Amino acid sequence: MAITNYANLQTTIADFLNRDDLTSVIPVFIQLAEGQMNRDVRHWQMETRSSGQQSAGDQYMQIPSDWMETIRFHLTGGGTQVLDLISRAAMADKREGAEDMSGSPQYYCHADSQFELYPTPDADYDMELLYVAKIPDLATNSTNWLLTLAPDVYLYGSLLHSAPYLQEDARVAVWAQMYSAAVARLNEASEKARYSGSGLTLKVRGLG
Repeated sequence: MAITNYANLQTTIADFLNRDDLTSVIPVFIQLAEGQMNRDVRHWQMETRSSGQQSAGDQYMQIPSDWMETIRFHLTGGGTQVLDLISRAAMADKREGAEDMSGSPQYYCHADSQFELYPTPDADYDMELLYVAKIPDLATNSTNWLLTLAPDVYLYGSLLHSAPYLQEDARVAVWAQMYSAAVARLNEASEKARYSGSGLTLKVRGLG
């Protein structure tokens, strides 16, 4: 059976485990696997772009609900200006030293599940965030890009998380090895895809 959606992934997991009494817990195995995949997988299809406008006087910006890592954060109106990430301590120092000045944002830090901007915007600013997004969960979406591209990652990740529940310690190493190998191949393929259009440059030395 081809693994193309949430339902037949659950069926395949049950078949691999040779069990028909795990209907209520197999979704938990998949959920745990998705949590681990979000930590292990880094693929170009996880890159997501979000744009919006930050209002004048609002120093805090909401982070997208599926955000995991920032790739690039910049202003887009009137040219591109990249914002630099700083620590919360550095942010506090800047606000204290400059008496909480306002202006065009140049820095940001993480604060209470939001981005804190500095200086505080003195006008409305258009912003764009390029970030690594969570893998869409199958319980909500039925299928996603990862299940289509690499069903083995989902399968072996779910089987790996089934072993402790089933007290099958001997299978942990087997499933872990197969999962790790599948993730490594996936990440490697993503890196190759990033540079597949890059041509080689031939440098010719001048004579003399």
